[in-house]
Formats: sequence, structure tokens, C-alpha cells
Amino acid sequence: MFTGPIMLIFVCLIIFINAVRVIKEYERGVIFRLGRMVGVKGPGLFFIIPFVDKMVIVSLRTQVLDVPIQEVITKDNVPAKVNAVCYFRVMEPGKAIVEVENYIYATSQISQTTLRSVIGQADLDEVLSEREKINTKLQQIIDEATDPWGIKVSIVEVKDVQIPEQMQRAIAHQAEAERDRRAKIINAEGEYQAAEKLASAADIMSRNKTTLQLRYLQTMIEIATEKNTTVIVPLPIEMLQAYIEKK
Repeated sequence: MFTGPIMLIFVCLIIFINAVRVIKEYERGVIFRLGRMVGVKGPGLFFIIPFVDKMVIVSLRTQVLDVPIQEVITKDNVPAKVNAVCYFRVMEPGKAIVEVENYIYATSQISQTTLRSVIGQADLDEVLSEREKINTKLQQIIDEATDPWGIKVSIVEVKDVQIPEQMQRAIAHQAEAERDRRAKIINAEGEYQAAEKLASAADIMSRNKTTLQLRYLQTMIEIATEKNTTVIVPLPIEMLQAYIEKK
């Protein structure tokens, strides 16, 4: 007897459940009506037409993409294994769903090819010492490639660069030679500056005999304070000049 009303209520309940959608703050719902995209909804509570509308939920949070190890040859023909990490987020959910089949997979692939390309165009020294420059270039290229998909790439960082063991030893020897070179240059500069100061002091003292005599006496005092059994006293050559002339 109550079968008809109960069935009607049951059908209405099913329709209501299928019509109500709740989207979180960090999500957006892309609505397709009979295959045509009609808009983006969210966040909050809204209704769709059951069995006519289809919704695809897209997260707007920043996603971390681990770029796997890529084997590359640098510009100076050094084999290397490089991996990276990419941070990106969806800015336009409609484009991310309509323009590309799987935006996460597509971003991963473009990140791998770009990493190989950029590292292949740089020397090994540049890859090791100018990491910030490499990261900026990677970010710009990947961001430009993913922009038509409504994706913003904010950060790309090279995580690790692995090179052959022989090359590591060669780099270590090169670094050691560079340190030796710098040490020799510093020592030479120190000796040069000391020689300049000594020459300047000698020039000043040669102009004033009193200063020269005081320096002589100071040296004698320093020698006398030490525990020496023999003291050699140098005589000025002027004192022997008269004796030499007589001979």
C-alpha cells in the first residue's frame, strides 16, 4: 500500500545525494555537462544535475614531484647522473583537465627531458659550482612549457650530481693543486710586502746616522739578554777604512 510513496522518496533521496557536492578549500570541481565543460565550482556546498553533470576534482595545493635520476653527458663530455625535485601547483583547473590527459605525468616527463637538456648544455664545473643558475634555468623552461596546462612551477632544485670515481679523484687533485697555488701566492705576497717594509726602513735609517746607531745598540741589547757564550760584534766598515788605505 505504501510502496509507491516509499519508492518516490527513495528515488528523490538518490537524486538528492547525487546532486549535492562538497568541495574542500584547497580543491576545485571541474563540471562537465553532457561532455562539455561548463565551469569550475568550489569551495563549499553546491548542486549538480544528476546523471547529466560529471565533476572532476582538482587539488590546488603545491605538489612535490621527484624527478628520477637521469644519465646525461655534460658539455665537456663528462658522464653524470643527476636527479631533481620540482614544486608546482594547478592555477587553472579547467586547463589542467582539458588541455592535457594527465597533468602530473606530463609535468614529470617535461621535467626529465628539460633536466637532461640543461645539464647537457653546461660544463661539469658549472653544474657543480653554479647550482643556483642551473635551478633558475630549469624552473623557467619547465614553467613556460607547463603554462598552457594551467600549471605554475615555482621551484626546481637539482638534488644530487653523481660523477665517475676517476673524475672525482681528478677533481680532488685539481682542488689540491689549486690550494697549493693559492698558498704559494699568499706566501710570495707576504715576502714581497715584508721586503718593501724592510727596504723602506733601511732607507729611512740610512738618512739618519743616529737612528742607525740606536738600532745597532738595540740589537746588542737583545743579543746580551740571551744566554750566549759568544757574542760577535760587527764593526762598521768606516772604522777599517783608514787601515785599509794605509796598506
